[in-house]
Amino acid sequence: MAHTKAQGAVKGNRDSIAKRLGVKVYGGQNVSAGNIIVRQKGTKFYPGKNVSMGKDFTLFSLAQGKVSFKTLRGKKFVEVLAA
Repeated sequence: MAHTKAQGAVKGNRDSIAKRLGVKVYGGQNVSAGNIIVRQKGTKFYPGKNVSMGKDFTLFSLAQGKVSFKTLRGKKFVEVLAA
């Protein structure tokens, strides 16, 4: 009788790579047009003024200015206040 399992023993011993999600630019920091502000799965943050959302829910800046986070009616919004 074999004392070690045949080949299937390490089948589930893998880990997925990290997706590098989260806030990339924080409140008060400056951004240029096109800069990524938040990478997310689903809408944890919603786009506000001068911010748009990509098809993978990434929030990015549409104008140059300072990043601002605010909460309205229980939803978190990200906006860029143009300089």
